[in-house]
Amino acid sequence: MPSDAAPPADLLAIELYDQPGHLIRRAQQIAVSVFYEEVGREVTPIQYSVLRMLQEKPGLDQVRLAQEVALDTSTAAEIAARLENKGWITREVLPRRQRRLLLTAEGEAVLARTVPGVRRMQQALLSHLEADEQREFLRLLRKFVDLGNEYSRAPLRSGSASEALAPQET
Repeated sequence: MPSDAAPPADLLAIELYDQPGHLIRRAQQIAVSVFYEEVGREVTPIQYSVLRMLQEKPGLDQVRLAQEVALDTSTAAEIAARLENKGWITREVLPRRQRRLLLTAEGEAVLARTVPGVRRMQQALLSHLEADEQREFLRLLRKFVDLGNEYSRAPLRSGSASEALAPQET
């Protein structure tokens, strides 16, 4: 016969710093803080991702851009409108109300200015780990993100998530 009594508190306790969700949230806080410290506040981390993707794949439409950087379509549209207002991208209306996105010369210049800061940010985030730990950390992080992609509100829809998350040559 099941008991209606609540289990003892110690059975419910999970050490906060053993919870992946908490640690990932903290890692995100740290990454954003270091981004602003090293890159500055001219561009946000998400704007940087959008600009970087448009540099890599010029002419993406807004829906495809959202899929490529794992944003919901309304967020991608808002960011694109802000970037257009800043003069960093242009949005061309295509048939069926799609919008083709292209970097402007100003957008390219913004990206060029961010590159040294992004490199410093990456170094700062990984510098406390040994070289083999850095590779293993990034490998496991890519694997975690790849395997959990479908749980996201805005799953990555690149050529393939595995391809987008594959280790990059440095």
